[in-house]
Amino acid sequence: MTITTTKKLVGITAAAGLLIALSGCGAAPETSATDGGGGAADGFLPCIVSDDGGWNDKSFNQSAKAGLDKAAAELGVESIDVESASANDYAPNLENLVAEGCTFIVAVGFKLAADTVASAKANPEINYAIIDDWADIDGDGETDAPNIKPLLFDTVQAAYLGGYAAASWSAASGTNKVGTFGGLQIPPVTIFMDGFIDGVQKYNEDKGASVATFGWDVAGQTGAFTGGFTANDTARQTAQGILDQGVDVILPVGGPIFQSAAAAIKDGGKDIALMGVDSDLVETSPDIADLVFVSILKRIDNAVYAAAMDAGAGNFDPTPYVGTLENEGVGLSSFHSFEDRLPAGLTDELDALREQIIDGSLEVTSPSSP
Repeated sequence: MTITTTKKLVGITAAAGLLIALSGCGAAPETSATDGGGGAADGFLPCIVSDDGGWNDKSFNQSAKAGLDKAAAELGVESIDVESASANDYAPNLENLVAEGCTFIVAVGFKLAADTVASAKANPEINYAIIDDWADIDGDGETDAPNIKPLLFDTVQAAYLGGYAAASWSAASGTNKVGTFGGLQIPPVTIFMDGFIDGVQKYNEDKGASVATFGWDVAGQTGAFTGGFTANDTARQTAQGILDQGVDVILPVGGPIFQSAAAAIKDGGKDIALMGVDSDLVETSPDIADLVFVSILKRIDNAVYAAAMDAGAGNFDPTPYVGTLENEGVGLSSFHSFEDRLPAGLTDELDALREQIIDGSLEVTSPSSP
């Protein structure tokens, strides 16, 4: 029987969560260890450290932990997870995991990059994976230690489909206005916003429509941000500022800030469609399922699972993983309760766009693409 242990070594809190995470629809690349059976190599101890968002963020950190938990269960080993309350906890938490005898350590998020590189260089016998960062602190274009595997996601591709769908919905309603806002202006956030706005523009070009966008300027790389990833009054005011533009679709990008947007929508009493990022909000937050139009997914769970399974089988591969539409590392969720109300032909149009992005006939990029 599999046992998963939780050891909170430093900074144990449930601070509200971080962005960049759960995601894409489908599985990460197949690995030699994912066929089941076989168990883990002798002494394999998988471990994971959160960023300051904590494990209960219903997004980024939570998805990563789910992936490691799944791998540990299938391999029949214990795992250790540690939660960080602030950036000051990253280095001590990593040091403690090393002291615990971890042989594979997952660092959740770009915020841990510098400390992960330092730990990996000091412990070349330990394998590491880091989410949403190249671990290239010196900026030479290469991961700084040969025992770190970057887990990256080209979410602009999925966000493009989400933007197209949002534009179609708003045009059909006659509102012709959609908006977005983010937590922090950092690549894992703005890549969603770039794709979303570009997808709206694609709809306008294809349909001769004029759906307006609010909250983010792709060309200028400027827009509306809350300054963090907490569902607080600032996040709510930021969401309200977008809603006040008259939009009928809104995309919050940044972990729990979607909760503030949902509260603003409910208080406003208007028919506004909420979009999610990372994980499927209908699954993680069923209390707001009636508001959720679609979620732009980033399958952190699958990427962590695959990397852990390989490491557990003694086949750790530091080659960077990039989740795309093609390998199902990113994608769209179901439209759930909106499914039977979608504009005619939209799902076929999205399928066609998806295939064009995959085969390269439609180029979708962002300054923040991996």
